[in-house]
Amino acid sequence: MENVEILKQIKSSIEKLKTKEFGFYFFTMDTKGAPSAGVANTYEHVKVLTELGYKAYILHEKNEYTSVSSWLGESYAKLPHLSIEKESLKVQNTDFVIVPEIFANVLEQIKALPCRKVVMSQAYDYIFEMLEPGSTWLDYKVFDAFTTTENQKEYINSIFNNPNLEVGTTMVSIPDYFKKNDEPKKPIVTIHTRDQRDTVKIFKAFYVKYPHLKWISFRDLRGIPREKFAEELSESCVSVWVDDASGFGTFPLESMKCGVPVIGKVPNMVPEWITDKNGMWTNNINNIVDILGNYVQAWLEDLEPQEIYEEMESTYVKYNEENQRESIKTYFEGLVEKTLNLFDGDLEKVEKDVLLGASKEIIESKNELENE
Repeated sequence: MENVEILKQIKSSIEKLKTKEFGFYFFTMDTKGAPSAGVANTYEHVKVLTELGYKAYILHEKNEYTSVSSWLGESYAKLPHLSIEKESLKVQNTDFVIVPEIFANVLEQIKALPCRKVVMSQAYDYIFEMLEPGSTWLDYKVFDAFTTTENQKEYINSIFNNPNLEVGTTMVSIPDYFKKNDEPKKPIVTIHTRDQRDTVKIFKAFYVKYPHLKWISFRDLRGIPREKFAEELSESCVSVWVDDASGFGTFPLESMKCGVPVIGKVPNMVPEWITDKNGMWTNNINNIVDILGNYVQAWLEDLEPQEIYEEMESTYVKYNEENQRESIKTYFEGLVEKTLNLFDGDLEKVEKDVLLGASKEIIESKNELENE
């Protein structure tokens, strides 16, 4: 009877997966209203999966969670949200809990739960942030992960080096509200750095080295709503980007889509979209001030290189919402199919056990009758 009951449970699980009666729970940090490209990408995944008919949720730790409406928009704020604190949250063996790479402590907390655990790794630099020395994701029963670039995928495979960990990718998209401004560019440099001290060093050094250009303004857009961010970025004549630990780099692509050339330091992990011609790149942050000074002078004289604009357009065009949607659809359908195959394997095994058990009972009954 035990095998018969297990058989029913497996068939029930298979039916749930086939009819989308399960949940994708994306654990998300509370940014307290501060814009975050990584969190925005997480919301985009939930939005796409919801539109595809799945039950997808933003999962947060506390009941009190700061809405993203102020910086990401009302449509994203209205996506389904659940809190771990709520007693109503119960995951089953058909559910998927997706956890950012930095939260190894959350993986530890959900280790014993029957759900499928998946790591969403958008920032390779955070992978070991909270992992115990010598520990890997597999120690937390994680056998699936996905990231945003092939470079990060290769890096993850190289460090964990375990065939039981399957790593996939989903694309990042640049929203359509990042667009070219019809008005002439203003003498503004938009600067985006991971470490705000780099922002200060660059604009102070620029004013010292090029005192005749002190009337050029620098703009740091961190902390403002995304659509306002895009609008103000599009007004700039050039942008500056410094982020050594970047795993993808949305800001340069956003800048390109706004028709604003980028001066940047190449990160430690070279982004897949960088070419020699789509920006003004350097491996030395100390070169940025001179590159910027030369470019601004050329822009003022209408002598900036025009070929860079063509290369920019051919770079950002693939990072659109349609391509991202298709990549999310492909990855998560594959994840469900893999899980279905696992249940099918369990089903086949239990069915054999049930048949063997039934045959054994028949033989035993027959022997009893013959002995009588």
